[in-house]
Amino acid sequence: MSLYETMKMVVGLGNPGDEYVDTRHNTGFKVIDSLAETLRTDVRKRKFGARFGLGEFSDKKLILLKPWQFMNRSGQAVATAMGFYKLAMSDLLVVTDDLSLEAGRIRIRAKGSAGGHNGLADIVEKLGADEFGRLRIGIGDNGRIDSAVYVLKKPRAEERPVLVEAIERARDAVLCWIEHGIDKAMNEFNPGEPGE
Repeated sequence: MSLYETMKMVVGLGNPGDEYVDTRHNTGFKVIDSLAETLRTDVRKRKFGARFGLGEFSDKKLILLKPWQFMNRSGQAVATAMGFYKLAMSDLLVVTDDLSLEAGRIRIRAKGSAGGHNGLADIVEKLGADEFGRLRIGIGDNGRIDSAVYVLKKPRAEERPVLVEAIERARDAVLCWIEHGIDKAMNEFNPGEPGE
């Protein structure tokens, strides 16, 4: 049983350091920042090897977490926080960028593979399970640019408004998940993809 009966944890993935702040790979961090602003929650405390904030929404305690290691080492902070609060897999939602989705599109799933994302892969490995929610935000096709280079670049000027809107929709999707659960969030924010 969870330490708190009604507690949820939202993890945004990114890389620490000023040079990564506005890169495509830090889209998960941006969603956490948007949630923190909306819910007036401070996410600057250092805990579990992450930036951590504890707030409330819809009568639930809410942990906002930004693992403060590089992307491919995100899992330990998540596993430590999950263990400390005795959270169930269904209480976790991980927010991340996704190369395979067109820029600005979001997709929520209740579980699944890491899909080639190093941050998700490390979380799956450290938790020993992939049955947790994930919200992916499309950052567009890298074309001929190496993926590792593309994700660490800042979006082009024409992409920025699309990604800002996607971050806001992702924030709203997270709030829907907290209040109504994963099925409602999928139905509302995965248009045209029933059952995903």
